[in-house]
Amino acid sequence: MSLAVMPTSQEQQFLDAFKEAIENQKLERVVLSQYKGELEKLEKMTLRVIQLQNEPFLSCLYRYSTQDVTKNYPIKESIQVLTELLAQCKQANLFMHDQEIQLKKNKKKAMLTVTKKLQAPSKKEVQGHDRTKQRYVDQDALFLQGLGITDTKAQIIPSMARKWKQINKFIEIFSGALAQIQVDQQPLQVVDFGSGKGYLTFALYDYMAKNQHVPNVTGVELNPKMVEFCQNIAQQVDFNQLEFFQGDVRTYHPEKLDVMIALHACDVATDFAIHTGIRLNAQMIMCAPCCHKELRPQLTAPQVLQPMLQFGIHAGQQAEMLTDTIRALLLKAYGYETKVFEFVALEHTSKNKMILATKRKDFEVPDQQVLDQINALKQMYGIQKHSLELLLKNEWDQQDIGCKC
Repeated sequence: MSLAVMPTSQEQQFLDAFKEAIENQKLERVVLSQYKGELEKLEKMTLRVIQLQNEPFLSCLYRYSTQDVTKNYPIKESIQVLTELLAQCKQANLFMHDQEIQLKKNKKKAMLTVTKKLQAPSKKEVQGHDRTKQRYVDQDALFLQGLGITDTKAQIIPSMARKWKQINKFIEIFSGALAQIQVDQQPLQVVDFGSGKGYLTFALYDYMAKNQHVPNVTGVELNPKMVEFCQNIAQQVDFNQLEFFQGDVRTYHPEKLDVMIALHACDVATDFAIHTGIRLNAQMIMCAPCCHKELRPQLTAPQVLQPMLQFGIHAGQQAEMLTDTIRALLLKAYGYETKVFEFVALEHTSKNKMILATKRKDFEVPDQQVLDQINALKQMYGIQKHSLELLLKNEWDQQDIGCKC
């Protein structure tokens, strides 16, 4: 951006309001549309102020008909950037906390409209079912079209409504945990073991890129067709720091890890994924375990529980609960604040439990009191082996960790 552009009086008023909004930290976003410049297939631009390595930048999302491109400019260049872009667009909307300013231009004149925002009602005033649900992913994001979530008009395909709900719930959970962790530097290193078709992997990348983080995300998936499909979509939407690796937790070995995700890693593959996160000092670990098989054959019912556990379904549920309890307690013992809760049901399965762990700053050595609780549970149920415990003690023997499910 180097050409000198002389703004009209209305454009100058718009630029002055933009500058004041930045200085007073009132800016939400600027949307430039009806582009008439030389860049082909450019439809609109959205500008926001973000923080990168504790420095403010003007982030501009260039929305093309075929891809999204994000460029970040030093904040001191923001007026120059907006001036030059504004000259090439017929409409601009400046959104602030307390008002919206619209600039519309035609061949004869330019019109500036200021609209004051009404004070948002308190939560007590919001009633009924008419309020708009908060979404953590923009419905018009291009990657959603590539993945078959939305159509060419950015409308949710009816058969994917459940998946759309799952994506937003996942990002809601992730965003809450992200606010709690301590990340010393960017980019944020994220690994998603068992990424599948990449629904959540893409959403994760998109959310971080639009919320003041520099993402470096790897989806790990065994199916080569899925890997190729996802890599092509990532290139099409210009997600340059998103890549996909063909393999699993046994074959992909990251050197650094800030966030470890493993949704539906089969049986003890979940234990290997959690161990990878703990070993690399991940600041966040998110797991949705499935196929609990390791403890069931070992389970010996305590005398008082034998009437209950004589029924197979109850014994299976008890083994599942015991498996994930030990996982959660081991995370707690090794320095993580840990929660176990219900996640929205994933497509084609009723497994909807999530283990979410965030690293504590004060961790020094494993908590012996929690380890004693684990040993008491193992003795009560006759458990001899739990893979995550053995991995953390470096006592695990090589075996196949996969399962067909």
